[in-house]
Amino acid sequence: MEFIEVVRRRRMVRNFDPDRPVPGDVRERILSNALHAPSAGFSQGWAFLVLEGADKERYWEVAGAQPGREDWVGRLRRAPLLVLPFAHEQAYRDRYGEPDKNRSAWTAPYWFIDTGMASLLMLLTVVDEGLGACFVGLPVPRIDAIKAEFGVPDEFAPIGAIPIGYRAPDPRSPSLRRGRRPTSEVVHRGQWGQHTG
Repeated sequence: MEFIEVVRRRRMVRNFDPDRPVPGDVRERILSNALHAPSAGFSQGWAFLVLEGADKERYWEVAGAQPGREDWVGRLRRAPLLVLPFAHEQAYRDRYGEPDKNRSAWTAPYWFIDTGMASLLMLLTVVDEGLGACFVGLPVPRIDAIKAEFGVPDEFAPIGAIPIGYRAPDPRSPSLRRGRRPTSEVVHRGQWGQHTG
């Protein structure tokens, strides 16, 4: 698939065929491509918890019910593969304490940004492989329980969860009615507020 087609087809899929597992070689390409994301100082302060089968069901049990969202979560739960990306701040602090960097302040928390970029590469790879995925947040009150259940060290912070699988009929998100903002609104050329080139 051409890259422009991958970008245009990318969307958040919220329903999956539970009877079609993600092939192992596809799963490994998705994970491997994530490692090509940029990272500040090549710190690579990310980690990915991959859950399938009974382990994936453990996640959903620990995550608990989300009142008013049972149907939505039920469809996500059908995905045969679940990846939880984690950011590791200390990897950046350690790397930027080395002589060639020697810096302790950043304009943004790059451990989260870089882990987000790695997650986007997973989402794009999913499209290229003919599958669907969604990026969702973890239920905040359950994060400590989720980390404890899977033995995640305290210093790793989850940024979300990525259910992955073959798409099933999926109702369109009502949020799409907002429409995509045009470049004429979001691109400032040479000076803030100047939108034409």
